[in-house]
Amino acid sequence: MTAADPYTVIHQTPSTETYRHLRQAAGLSPKTREAAERGLPNTLFGVQVLCQGQTVAMGRVIGDGGAFYQVVDIAVLPAHQGRGLGKKVMAEIAAYIEREVPPSGYVSLIADGQAFRLYEQFGFALTAPASVGMGMRKPNALAGN
Repeated sequence: MTAADPYTVIHQTPSTETYRHLRQAAGLSPKTREAAERGLPNTLFGVQVLCQGQTVAMGRVIGDGGAFYQVVDIAVLPAHQGRGLGKKVMAEIAAYIEREVPPSGYVSLIADGQAFRLYEQFGFALTAPASVGMGMRKPNALAGN
């Protein structure tokens, strides 16, 4: 962190509270406390960007640690968007992928809206029409709140 760059990067999974707050504030789907408490300990790699000691951006890599990995939870607080923090988070994740994913390992992600443009800068490519992502979501009790 410098006067020119007030942000500090740490390699750490966010706390349950930080995770839930950042997801919701950044416009991602909310997660229950139970879902966060079960999922976060299974993070393979977590990165947070701090400003004045507060987490303002995050990202995680999850998976089996060998064959399959998924980039998830790329989120930046609205007040800090447009400052390259998503790119900063992805640069840390890309370094982890380069260092830790073995040959033949497959790394995937789901890009919302135009976010695919960010991910393309780090070697990700659209898979359609050769393959198409699919998902199944359990109804979220928080969605109506």
